[in-house]
Amino acid sequence: MSNALFSTVRERILAKMVEASIPGFAVGVAREGDLIWEEAFGWADREQRITADEHTMFSLASISKPITATGLMKLVEQGKIELDQPVNEYVSKDNQLKVWIGEPDEVTVRRVANHTSGLPLHYHFFPEDGPAKPPMEESIRRYGNVVYPAGKRYQYSNIGYGILNHLIERVSGMSYTEFMLREVFLPLGMTRASVDIAPGLEAYQAKRYTDDGLSLPFYDFDHAGASAVFCSAHDLLRFGMFHLKQRLPYQKAILSDESIDAMQVPTAEQGQGNPAASNLRSTSKYGIGWAINDDELGLRISHSGRMGGVSTKLTMLPCQGIVIVTLANTSHTLAHTLDTDILSVLIPGFGDKLAQFKAKLEDPKTHLPATTDKSSNKFGPVPDLLGDWTGTVHTYQGEVPLQISFKPS
Repeated sequence: MSNALFSTVRERILAKMVEASIPGFAVGVAREGDLIWEEAFGWADREQRITADEHTMFSLASISKPITATGLMKLVEQGKIELDQPVNEYVSKDNQLKVWIGEPDEVTVRRVANHTSGLPLHYHFFPEDGPAKPPMEESIRRYGNVVYPAGKRYQYSNIGYGILNHLIERVSGMSYTEFMLREVFLPLGMTRASVDIAPGLEAYQAKRYTDDGLSLPFYDFDHAGASAVFCSAHDLLRFGMFHLKQRLPYQKAILSDESIDAMQVPTAEQGQGNPAASNLRSTSKYGIGWAINDDELGLRISHSGRMGGVSTKLTMLPCQGIVIVTLANTSHTLAHTLDTDILSVLIPGFGDKLAQFKAKLEDPKTHLPATTDKSSNKFGPVPDLLGDWTGTVHTYQGEVPLQISFKPS
C-alpha cells in the first residue's frame, strides 16, 4: 500500500538506498487506528533476488526489548512476577546475580527493565558457524555482575534483557520462544514475528548485510530478550498500535490499559548517575522497555535497534495517535532519522519545530559550562590515584591478582 502524501519521503528512501547501497528497507505508518502507508523497497535476499515487502521479517535488534517487556508484563498481570521484587528471587538459588556494589534486594525486576539495575552493557554474539551459545544459567554465572549501585545509574544493558527472557522461561514453564509466540505474537495477530526465525518462516526472512554489502552469516545471542526478535513492518506497526490502545478487531487484549500505561511511565533518565553524560543533549528517559521523550517536539514513545546488518526504529506519538515503523537489513542511519521526515508530512509545523530544536541542541551556549578555559580540559591523572595499586579481579573462573601503576605523566 502506498500514498501520494509521502512521495517526498519515498524519494529520500530510494535516493539513500542507492547512495549507501542499502539492500532492503520497509516502512509503515498508522494514524488514529488507520493504516495510511505500508511499503517496502529493495531486497530481502539480494543473492536469491527475493524482493522485500511489508511482510518480510527483518531482524529488529533492540526493538526486541519492548516486545520482551510486553511478555514480562503479561506475567506481572498474572501475579507471577512482581516488578519491585529482587530479580534474584526468580532465578536459580545456585545461580544468583553477583552484587559487588550495593544491596541485592535493590536489584529489582523493574530496575533490570529500565536499565538501572547496575548491570553492565554486554554484547555477546554467536555466529552460526562458531561455538554454540551457552545456556542462560552459564551466561549469568559468567557475566551476571552488578557493578553499579542499583537505582543510581542508567546503564543500557543487553544482559539485563537476557535475564528477563530467562525469568519468563522459569516463571512460565515455557521456552522464551514458545511463550512469546503463544502469549504475545499470535494473540496480537503477528503471524510474521518470532524469536529468531521460527521453522516454516525461513522464506520470509530478510538477510542481514554488512555496510559493504556482504551477506552476514546468521548469528544469535545470549541475550535473546534484548536482540533476537524478527518481525515484519506490517506486524510491528500493529504492535505499536496495540501499545497506543488502538485495538484491531483480530487482536486480543493481552495487557490491560493500566499495564500499557505503566510501561510508558519514565522511571530512569538516560545519563542518570554518569558524570561523563552530564552534558547529554538528549532528554530521553526510559520506562519498562520504552524510551520516552517529552520536549518541544511533543511526547514520543519509541525504541530503536542497531547491530551488524540491522537498523530499526519504532516511534509512537500518543497525542496524535501516530505509529511509525522503519526497518533496514543493514546498519544505516536512515531507519533512525526517517520518522522525522514522516512527522513533518503528518503534523503541520513539525518541520519548523524540528529545525528550531536541532539548532538549540547544536548551540554550544546551551550545553557547555560557563567557563571556556581550555586548560581545565588538559589530561592528567587524578592526584589521589597516583602510585601502585594492588588488588584482585573477580572472574567466573576464579580470582586473579592484579597490580596497576598510575604515573604522573
